[in-house]
Amino acid sequence: MGAPKQAEALSFPRTASPKVYPRLSRNDIEALIAAGSHVIIYNGYALKVNAWIPYHPGGDKAIMHMVGRDATDEINALHSPDATKRMIKFRIGKVEEGPWLNFTPPIQGGTFRSGDEVQGTTTIPSADQKEISQADNTLKQRSAPEATSPKSESTSNPEVDSDGMSYLDAVSREYITLDLEKYPNPDLSTQASVVEKYRKLYERMEDEGLMNPNWQAYAADCCRYVLLFSLSMVFLRFGQWALSGFFLGLLWHQLVFTAHDAGHIGITHNYHFDSILGIIIADYIGGLSLGWWKSNHNVHHIVTNAPEHDPDIEHMPLFAISHRFLGNLYSTYYDRAMTYDIFAKFLLRFQTWTYYPLLSLGRFNLYALSWQYLFGGKAPKKGISAWHRWVEIGGQFFFWFWFGYLIVYRTIPDGWSRFTFVMVSHITSSPLHVQIVLSHFAMSTADLGPQESFPQRMLRTTMDVDCPPWLDFIHGGLQFQAIHHLFPRMPRHNLRQAQKLVLEFCDDVGIPYAYYGFAHGNQQVLGRLGEVSRQAAILAKCQKSIAKSGRLDGHHH
Repeated sequence: MGAPKQAEALSFPRTASPKVYPRLSRNDIEALIAAGSHVIIYNGYALKVNAWIPYHPGGDKAIMHMVGRDATDEINALHSPDATKRMIKFRIGKVEEGPWLNFTPPIQGGTFRSGDEVQGTTTIPSADQKEISQADNTLKQRSAPEATSPKSESTSNPEVDSDGMSYLDAVSREYITLDLEKYPNPDLSTQASVVEKYRKLYERMEDEGLMNPNWQAYAADCCRYVLLFSLSMVFLRFGQWALSGFFLGLLWHQLVFTAHDAGHIGITHNYHFDSILGIIIADYIGGLSLGWWKSNHNVHHIVTNAPEHDPDIEHMPLFAISHRFLGNLYSTYYDRAMTYDIFAKFLLRFQTWTYYPLLSLGRFNLYALSWQYLFGGKAPKKGISAWHRWVEIGGQFFFWFWFGYLIVYRTIPDGWSRFTFVMVSHITSSPLHVQIVLSHFAMSTADLGPQESFPQRMLRTTMDVDCPPWLDFIHGGLQFQAIHHLFPRMPRHNLRQAQKLVLEFCDDVGIPYAYYGFAHGNQQVLGRLGEVSRQAAILAKCQKSIAKSGRLDGHHH
């Protein structure tokens, strides 16, 4: 007999060995970022995403705010499992075991040392040793007597500076102290425990099917939409312009809730299907750009209530919900300064009175923002969502054809009737704007540092609204914004069911769950607006006093 054929033993298909990634220290990551690499941490791996940024459907700013940070929870909350699997290709190394000590991203003012500068230093650079020291000081602050609420009427003598900004700094420190008294400490170990329990909560939500759509509820929504549109057209046919506009406004108000789900890819979880559905609702029926909303909203979900970074609270010169807007803040979203000029100084004095009237006209501003986005070159030009811009532009022309030309111009006979129809329809849909800002305007805008976890930051900056279940269709999920911020891809019909689990989580980790009635919540918002107005008045007095003191000093010299 011949010798056995060894070749047969080699004919079986081989399994590729898993790729071995180099171990990267925190100093290595810092040096990479200093050299221009956009590195984020995900599930223990460092991802270099420079090549991906132009293709990211969520825009570049959402990524920029995660550079140097552990973005695991933000990525999982805002992306489908299929999307997260595709991120493996951007891995460049594995980071050290244990909780990651976040850097402050460059877009937020973080500074980074080059490879030569970090050689021979400890893993934790001096800047972050200071940050840890500050966290230790936080523990000492907790043992101090309970802080009182910041009083805008206070005239405690801050350090005198040339422009009165030390007063604003003193108010900032006071608000930070309040949050440190109220919420778990933003140190690494405490926040690691919060994150661990949040991830278990996320798994429980998935296990109980709460991330899956409730098709029966969506069918009921569709019946409501058809009814409202039909009523609008019937009254239009009989020349009842105000009633027709009223029901059209109700339709727009209700449709936004499904567009919101679709924008988060929270209905079918299929990116293109949900996106096109959202575009049909937002652009073709409502005249608003879904792409603009997503670009804005993705950043809002990552840096919620950060005055310099969150576009959802950047409404200068019309409104200011934080004293920090009185200091000429630079918006990293709009890439411009939000100037506290003479116009803003005048308007902010009356913002508690102008709040609701200006919100009632908010839809007109959204048209302008949509056009700037679509026609100003701000929409994605590469990647899977690049072609959505052209679908949206088609939707804009379609909307203004059916609404502006066929209904307003061709069907309604005279100018006053047209004005009535347009204003009634737009003002009727405006409670939506009140519902949107209600969840955040009265909540904290303080910065507790880069180590604060995603779940704690969302719960600290967002409130929920108490309402009976039979009114859920009016609020459309916006009454559960705190829960929505924890689970952005959860269909809105499941948020009430998730509330009980979130309450258990909050009790377990010691994070207060902000929950107000609709009227009380609005009182909180108006109170915040009034507080900032009073702070603006005190700042003006400080500046006037400083200027007067300077003139007197100059006279003596």
